[in-house]
Amino acid sequence: MIKLSCPVCQAPLTLANEDRQLRCDAGHNFDRARQGYWNLLLPQRKKSKNPGDSGEMIQARRRFLDAGYYWLIAERLTQLLVEQLEGVANPNLLDLGCGEGYYTTQIEEALEAAGLEANIAGLDISRDAVRSACQRSKNIDWLVATGADMPLPEASLDALTLMFSRVMPEPMAKVIRPGGLLLVVWPGPDHLIELRELIYDEVRRREFDPGADLEPLFEPVRTETLKFDFEVGGSEALTDLLEMTPHGHRIRSETRDRILTRESLGCHADIRFGLYRRQ
Repeated sequence: MIKLSCPVCQAPLTLANEDRQLRCDAGHNFDRARQGYWNLLLPQRKKSKNPGDSGEMIQARRRFLDAGYYWLIAERLTQLLVEQLEGVANPNLLDLGCGEGYYTTQIEEALEAAGLEANIAGLDISRDAVRSACQRSKNIDWLVATGADMPLPEASLDALTLMFSRVMPEPMAKVIRPGGLLLVVWPGPDHLIELRELIYDEVRRREFDPGADLEPLFEPVRTETLKFDFEVGGSEALTDLLEMTPHGHRIRSETRDRILTRESLGCHADIRFGLYRRQ
């Protein structure tokens, strides 16, 4: 199990009560949910009753990812991690903003196949997402918590992955050991350009550079680009594509209807992988 710290007092958490509970020396207790995850999100850290992605978005993303549309992203992600973690004994890894766990479990399988006995945790602020993730693997430590204040000891991670989520330099630097790896994945300016052109009257192509935000806490190692084309066929898959992205929630009803009456939509994936080292 990955090392955890109490979200109340930051003391180490240890398993108790036949592994059904986490407890610190100050007496703070956290019960394991029946689905298998740990809820370490304090009520005062919530900005809404159910923070994070909705259940509808999560299930749409799960169906879309399980259909294999983004398998090339998962493949390159895991290749990079295996390359970078080779020689690290029992690496500790956190997938921050893990969502419903698709990429986290791909990481687990790839590291296991490479002979790397890793301790892996997936963290998301959405309880619905983590509940769904629990169905994918019982060997990953699934956590409901906030990335702004992760319940992990300082400098305890060998690697942290951040997939299509907001960069938080200080909290990430706090939990990654010096020399540890940060792998950030984000969409390039042409990602899903065909869908965006159907939704918006004017499409903005913005190039994002997380390296500027990560300095001086992280040193850039390299950035890669992955581009590929794929076709989304049928109204059900197109509905999932709309529901899983923010674009689908900004769409006019007549535009949505026009997209969903299509037999298919050819899409372009434009993905960036950024490798960084903790200073």
